[in-house]
Amino acid sequence: MSVHVSGVDDPDRHGGWTPDVDRRLATLESPVRAVLEPYVSSLTATDRIALVPDAHYPFHPSSGMVTDPAVVGSIAGQLGTWTDADVAIAGASDERIAFDRTAAYLDYPAIADQFDVDLVDLADGGRRNMIATVDDEQVSVSVPDRLVESTVVVVPTLRPTEAGPVAGGSRALGRLVSSVADADPTAVAATQAIEPALSVLDATTVYSGDPVAADALFAGPTAQVDAIGSSLLERSIEEDPVLRRIHSDDEPSISLERAADDPDAEVDLAALRRRLPEGELPPRDDTHPAVTTAFRLYAAVAGDAVPPQLEQR
Repeated sequence: MSVHVSGVDDPDRHGGWTPDVDRRLATLESPVRAVLEPYVSSLTATDRIALVPDAHYPFHPSSGMVTDPAVVGSIAGQLGTWTDADVAIAGASDERIAFDRTAAYLDYPAIADQFDVDLVDLADGGRRNMIATVDDEQVSVSVPDRLVESTVVVVPTLRPTEAGPVAGGSRALGRLVSSVADADPTAVAATQAIEPALSVLDATTVYSGDPVAADALFAGPTAQVDAIGSSLLERSIEEDPVLRRIHSDDEPSISLERAADDPDAEVDLAALRRRLPEGELPPRDDTHPAVTTAFRLYAAVAGDAVPPQLEQR
């Protein structure tokens, strides 16, 4: 099974975060098109597409903890040139914050307006009960209708979960469904029930103890892209309860193809892995300094207020 990778080259950037979203969109246009092109037939053979990014308050894209909205916008823009399908950026309100507020903090409304796509709160729509088999047991999940009725493209970030394994596309889908099962089997069941068309891993900025500009995009089947992400973070697939179940205890066989003008160029995962910091997420009761710095940068650029819990840190 192949996964396609593309580098993101911004000749005007000399390290650090680029706050100008238009410049990020321009930089991402070519690499996003390159990683999507192998899947154009499946993406255009549908009338509804749902893009599912990582979107968590109060993180800013420069932290590496949430998907860069410019990546999502670039995907939406490319889809707009290929298809007339109804494209939506999907998330869900939870007990802590409404999705529209999270989307507003991350500036998704401007992205949605620019590319003529909808912002959809999956908490507001209907749901469908579905059954999946996980470890020879049936797991019931309640899946938002929008995800069942759409071709789903998951757009996760390259980061670990609080427990340590890679977050990945499967866990992103698991957070959007309801189930009485534990989180790990729910993520496996959600991936089986939704059957995403592909994952586009936003590794433009990565988080693993610290944020770092990795400037890479990966696209392919969700299970294989999650396995690549786990490898890059030096997490064991065998010790990941989601990936172990998805890959049926077998070591996944994945070929990596460079999606670029020079398809024969070597893909040096080892070099990329060495660039990534070693670490985990900060504990829930400790706001990482990167979050505070990132949000202050965002507030300065966008004119928004710094959240009260970050003002004194």
